[in-house]
Amino acid sequence: MENAEVTLVELIRTHGVIRSSDLASLGIPRVALTRAVRRGQLVRVSRGVYGLREFRSEHGTLAAAAIRVPKGVICLLSALQFHGLTTQAPFEVWVAIANKAAAPQIDYPPVRIVRFSDATLSLGVEEHTIDGVAIRVTSIAKTVVDCFKFRNKIGMDVALESLREAWRDKRVTSQDIWHCAKVCRVANVMRPYLESLT
Repeated sequence: MENAEVTLVELIRTHGVIRSSDLASLGIPRVALTRAVRRGQLVRVSRGVYGLREFRSEHGTLAAAAIRVPKGVICLLSALQFHGLTTQAPFEVWVAIANKAAAPQIDYPPVRIVRFSDATLSLGVEEHTIDGVAIRVTSIAKTVVDCFKFRNKIGMDVALESLREAWRDKRVTSQDIWHCAKVCRVANVMRPYLESLT
């Protein structure tokens, strides 16, 4: 049985986390997971998801959210924090899902669900790896535009700060912003702010 626990810990070291539902296909008995948690080798990241004790990196909650909402996209305040465009540290992970998708039931991490149309959900999505977990996050240009689109939820001051920071650091172009703004139907809202920058 100890062999199974060693294999389990090595798998998690390589991949960052593991779902308990994946154990059978890997030939690892569930009792190995229980014993590794009791010994303190592993921690429960969220329901059915386990990782090493050091799993919680700076963006570890984004990885945990990506596992729990595999078709979701990290967006808005969480994407701003990921890209280093805000000093705010949201206590919830902001995740975009399709308009007609069922809302996931998640105990950890705390998640704020935002619904996007199919066109805006697939626009400007980047893939990154955190703690061995592939996450999907909105690009800087798309994140800035989303902040204007959802300004009533996050505040106009946050939207303006994100635009100023991204522009000042030369991390976006006006073409990228305009393209995203047109698809997201906020070009008219953003026009005066963009014109003041150029």
